[in-house]
Amino acid sequence: MYLIERGLWEMAIESKAKRKVFDAQRSLIEKRADKDFNENDMSKHIHFNSVSENPNARGPIFSFNDTYMEMRCGGSEEKRGIITIMTLGSLVPMTYAWLSITLSSIYTNITQPDFFSVFSVLFSTYMLSLGGAVYYFYAKYGFRFTRLEMLTSRHLLIRFNRKTQQVHLHRPSCCGGIATFPWRTTGSTGLNPEDDSLSAGMRLCLVWHPNRTGLPHMEMALLGKQGQGGSELRDEWEFIRRYMEDGPQAVPRPRLSTQLPSPVQAFSAQFEGLGRFFRKSSWLFKVVLLLVCPAFVIIGTGHWLSLLLCWRPRWPKVIREAGMPGKPVPAVTTLSDYPPEIQERLLANADRWHLKPGKRPEKKPRKLSTSRSKVQRPRS
Repeated sequence: MYLIERGLWEMAIESKAKRKVFDAQRSLIEKRADKDFNENDMSKHIHFNSVSENPNARGPIFSFNDTYMEMRCGGSEEKRGIITIMTLGSLVPMTYAWLSITLSSIYTNITQPDFFSVFSVLFSTYMLSLGGAVYYFYAKYGFRFTRLEMLTSRHLLIRFNRKTQQVHLHRPSCCGGIATFPWRTTGSTGLNPEDDSLSAGMRLCLVWHPNRTGLPHMEMALLGKQGQGGSELRDEWEFIRRYMEDGPQAVPRPRLSTQLPSPVQAFSAQFEGLGRFFRKSSWLFKVVLLLVCPAFVIIGTGHWLSLLLCWRPRWPKVIREAGMPGKPVPAVTTLSDYPPEIQERLLANADRWHLKPGKRPEKKPRKLSTSRSKVQRPRS
């Protein structure tokens, strides 16, 4: 389910009218918070020093060799299947009923002249027009949401090529398309131990900010499975960092996953962030989880159908051959790689990512006023 990635891309290419409406609905505090970032704040989140002594890849990892490592992306993979169930649950019965009524009406008019009349012709025409109108509006307004889970790439992918020292993102065009960034421009959320308490239910997030890439917009990738607290995100970032800096021999060899539409992946995704929480929870909560298992089964079935109705993503030839002897290094993504209309919109929204120069000024301690510090005694 690519809802998060689609939302981020839509924000980056938002039109002036939508941007005006969005800004009008925001408070002054929210607007100030967006602009309260300094260049020094960003530099703290981009470094390649060791952050863990236990490098660990939680997967899914699809490829791992001396040239590149390929992992799954996606910000809401565990929720994938909901749109599929809603779409198939409404379109399939409706299509069956529409075709049955319409075709039987046309067949009766052709084969049985006694039933042929102006009313029967108008009824057949009405049914054809009704079905055509429904599918027209679905194709125009609904198909864009359906393609977040069906008839699109089976997974979002990220490839780390240690020979070329590049990172490649594979996404549908509605989510930003394929992009290439230098490894040394990559920022990570798995750096600070004080953020470990916030990692429960979160994924490792990699960020490419405009002040490093030269693009007018920020790119982001949410990797692998949900964290379950502790230092899992730092361990995963350390695994990636050591692979890119020192090679595959510096990390434990991970277990590889398949890119085929496996039902195991579909049903296990519902429980990615519950392992440690389930073990430490009370018996009452475990009973509640068992009672809602049918819901997990339904969503898991929809997840598997979503995988079956998608195709395996394929990289461009220049990225597939990157790192091989005598093969060219893929070009880094620039603004000119996008269509002219998209370039214009990206530049119009570039102010979203501006950083203040220098360091954040230190906060001065507040001084209590003498008038407020005095406490009046109650009268007897």
